[in-house]
Amino acid sequence: QVQLVESGGGLVQTGGSLRLSCAASGRTFNSYAMGWFRQAPGKERDFVAGISRGGVSANYADSVAGRFTISRDNAKNTVYLRMNSLKVEDTGVYYCAAQSTTYSGTNWRQYPYWGPGTPVTVSS
Repeated sequence: QVQLVESGGGLVQTGGSLRLSCAASGRTFNSYAMGWFRQAPGKERDFVAGISRGGVSANYADSVAGRFTISRDNAKNTVYLRMNSLKVEDTGVYYCAAQSTTYSGTNWRQYPYWGPGTPVTVSS
């Protein structure tokens, strides 16, 4: 089992940048593929980015490809999401999630472990 805690959210203007972090507890962090999801008010939880447990393979939602970068540091039990060129539609609560597979899935139902989330608000 793994516990996750996100940080780094906040208020930013359109075009700005943020870096989210997700710290994991436990000694088997490199056993998990990791994902970032976001949920806007009244909407479903959507996939944003995922990274394989070794950090070699990453995948992105079309809406963020080229603007966001996911990375991980297995020595620090942390996964990151660098967000550039932020848009108003990027607003939402961002969650990191873990699944005990090699590669990251895009469906939130595939992930059994979740952090409490960190809010991101992009203002125009």
